[in-house]
Amino acid sequence: MEWFSSLEIPNATPAILLNALTDACNWHDDYRFYIQNLSALHRRRVKYRRILATQPLAHQEQIAPRSLLEYGICDTGLLSSWMVWRKWIYDIDNRSAQETGYLFEPILASCLGGTPISAPHSPVKRVDDNGNVTDRGRQVDCFVADENVAYEFKLRVSIAASGQGRFSEELSFPRECATAGLTPILLVLDSTPSSRLSELQKAFIAAGGTLYQGEEAWVYMEKKAGEIMSIFLTKYIKPPIEAMELITDNTPVDLFLRWSDDCVSIRTDKNNYEIHRL
Repeated sequence: MEWFSSLEIPNATPAILLNALTDACNWHDDYRFYIQNLSALHRRRVKYRRILATQPLAHQEQIAPRSLLEYGICDTGLLSSWMVWRKWIYDIDNRSAQETGYLFEPILASCLGGTPISAPHSPVKRVDDNGNVTDRGRQVDCFVADENVAYEFKLRVSIAASGQGRFSEELSFPRECATAGLTPILLVLDSTPSSRLSELQKAFIAAGGTLYQGEEAWVYMEKKAGEIMSIFLTKYIKPPIEAMELITDNTPVDLFLRWSDDCVSIRTDKNNYEIHRL
């Protein structure tokens, strides 16, 4: 959390912050969303630190059958530890993806002046194979009611990202938006092209929508966010993503992993990342 903590205001007491935030919210309504999103970002970071601190290691009974694929290739003790590490990293990575989704969509939705809508309350209804509108709703990442716009957010769209069934769902979304009288807009933050993204773009355009990708997506969101919320995007959301994208070498550096009762250490020759365990 070093980067996030470095953005704190030094020597600010709770009373000073409360007065400043009250004045800001009275001056412009968007400051309420700014503070709401900043609080959500901090809350998710604190929660994820707790996940890292408490996520248990797998017991051998849980993962022993997986040894059938690699047994005899290396020392059994080494294989056992390697399998335990993989399971822990797999569990942690799944939870990080889940927590990112919970954080990411509401923040972007508020910056665009809308809200995420769950399937039961969605204005977008599923259309069956015969073209008939059903009563089943579709989840919408961001719905802006006064503009009749439905946004779909994607960090990236890769060739192997989804199974065929799931991708068919994604292709039907813009058509169902159009049937509901809404304009579908796809925002993809990663600029990497793919055949599936091209196919998805065609579906959005055919439904009267459009695609904004990479830097064009950021520019679009900053413009829609307005003067105040665009600052939040460019200060708290865009920098970490851009910093990671600047690392172009896809070959990971050598890592040393160490587990103790109170700490997990992830170390390279030059740097060390410690996860303190509870």
